[in-house]
Amino acid sequence: MATLIASENFSPIEDAEVLRRSVKGWGTDEKAVISILSHRNAAQRYEIRLAYEGLYHEDLIKRLESELSGDFEKAVYRWILDPTDRYAVLAHVAIKKPETDYNVIVEISSTLSPEELLAVRRAYQLRYKHSLEEDLAAHTTGDIRKLLVALVTTYRYDGGEINAKVAKSEADILHDAIKDKAFNHEEVIRILSTRSKTQLMATFNRYRDDHGISISKNLLDDGADDFQKALHVVIRCLNDPKKYFEKVLRQAIKRAGTDEDALTRVIVTRAERDLQDIKELYYKKNSVHLEHAVAKETSGDYKAFLVTLLGEQD
Repeated sequence: MATLIASENFSPIEDAEVLRRSVKGWGTDEKAVISILSHRNAAQRYEIRLAYEGLYHEDLIKRLESELSGDFEKAVYRWILDPTDRYAVLAHVAIKKPETDYNVIVEISSTLSPEELLAVRRAYQLRYKHSLEEDLAAHTTGDIRKLLVALVTTYRYDGGEINAKVAKSEADILHDAIKDKAFNHEEVIRILSTRSKTQLMATFNRYRDDHGISISKNLLDDGADDFQKALHVVIRCLNDPKKYFEKVLRQAIKRAGTDEDALTRVIVTRAERDLQDIKELYYKKNSVHLEHAVAKETSGDYKAFLVTLLGEQD
């Protein structure tokens, strides 16, 4: 369930006019930007961008980029983008870091539907004139490269059928690989990157039933390397993305120095999907409401924007 509270009384032209006044002249009316954009869904935001360009012959996204700054600018920029473009930007930023942020690539490839992932790959090509897999392969090596390229290029079956024999067989394959520490076995990558999410859930459940421990817990040990950690993220994203994102938020808030990138990414990408469910999980885990935790660790317009996306009325 989403947290976004979208306006029902919506006029893209009126919104475009208010946004124009908020950025014209000396200073920017950030409160006006927040009050409009944080209460508009993806389709409405797209209509506002079209109306703004038609009225003023300039790109609203570029204008906001030039007028806003810091974490607030980054959050607004990622929010106003079309969702497929947003994921393309997030993937590109993750790839271009000095050390590729494989968690972001795993999130995108493992939590989106097959059609959504395909749309992101198209958006990436259109925006950067390279394919996502091309850039990913150029910035990674070894087993991580094999895993991530397999994940972003897959087109999983999206149906609900389950083959119990396959679940049993592949649970055994995964268990043997973990027991033998053969984490990079080609069968492990094949199973995780090609099977439907429904089939994988059956496999993970069979693994737990047969071996008395969840595969995600069995995968990590004290000496876990980056590849093991990547596999762990893949399994968590496939198995229970809401629990995964709750943990990302918890770690972003509780670390020494808030991880604003992770905080922004999760709130912006999940606000129109399942952020209400993630909020409830967060409260169960931490006995603190997520919006209160975010408000405590952020400030100013950035804080106001995130808290509004979390469902707090401004």
